[in-house]
Amino acid sequence: MASLNYRPVATPHYGGIVERLIGTLMQMIHEVPGTTFSNVAERGEYDSDGNACLTLAELEQWMTLAIVGRYHGEVHGGLLEPPVARWHHGVSTVAAPRPVSQTQAFLVDFLPVVRRRITREGFRLDHIAYFSNALHPWVAERDRMDPFVIRRDPRDLSRIYALDPVAQFYVEVPCARLGRPSITLFEHREAVARLRADGRSHVDEEAIFRAVAAQRELARDAAARTRSARRKLARIAGKNPLSFQPEPTKRAEDAEPQIVVTQLYPATKW
Repeated sequence: MASLNYRPVATPHYGGIVERLIGTLMQMIHEVPGTTFSNVAERGEYDSDGNACLTLAELEQWMTLAIVGRYHGEVHGGLLEPPVARWHHGVSTVAAPRPVSQTQAFLVDFLPVVRRRITREGFRLDHIAYFSNALHPWVAERDRMDPFVIRRDPRDLSRIYALDPVAQFYVEVPCARLGRPSITLFEHREAVARLRADGRSHVDEEAIFRAVAAQRELARDAAARTRSARRKLARIAGKNPLSFQPEPTKRAEDAEPQIVVTQLYPATKW
C-alpha cells in the first residue's frame, strides 16, 4: 500500500523533479514583458510595471502554449529527446491514460476549498448568500451535519460548489439573489477594503456589489489614461456590467437547481 510522506522543510533536493520543472517554467516566464526577474539585483532598473502587457487570461494561454508546444517539443537534457516523443513511446507500450470525461467536474476538483455549515438560508461566504432548491434535504438536517466542503472559482463568485457528503458529487449553488453579476475574488476584496476605509463597520452583500459597480465604472473611465487601470479593467474583461435598476428580489429557491454530478477523481500523483 502506498503511503504519503512529506519532505522536510527547506530541502528542495527531495523534490528535484518538480523543482526542476518549476525552474524551467520560470526561465520561460522571465521572457514575458513585465517580468520581475528572480530577484531585485537581476531586475536592476527594468520597469516591470511599465512593461507589463498581458492580462491574467492571456498569461494562462501563454503558459499553456509554452508547456504543450515549446517544452514538450524541445529536446530534454535528461531524456535526450523531446518529452512528447517519450510520451508516445510510453503510451505505445501500455494502455493510454483515461481521458477526462467531465471537464467541469475536473475543474471543480482543483478549485480552492473552504468549509461552511449550512443554515436555514443556505451557505454564506464572505458576506454573499448562496441557495438552491437542492439544499432543502440538507437544510432539514442542518443541526446534525458537519461543515460542508465548499469550492469556488476566484474568477467567478456568482456560484459555489457544495460537496454532497454521502453521494460524493458537487452541487452547484448560485447566489441566493438571482441576477447577481459575476465578480472576481479580487474585486470582492477591493470592495470590502474600500467600504472599511469609508468607515463602514458593517459590510453587507448589497454594499459589496454596489462598490464593485463603482470600481468598474472608475476603471473604465481611467483605462485610456493609465496602464495600471487598463490592467485592472482586463481583470474584469468579459464580465457582464453591473446593473442596479430597481427590480423585485428573486430568490434562488424559485429556480430549478443546477447540479453538477461529478464523481470525485483520486488525487493526481505528479
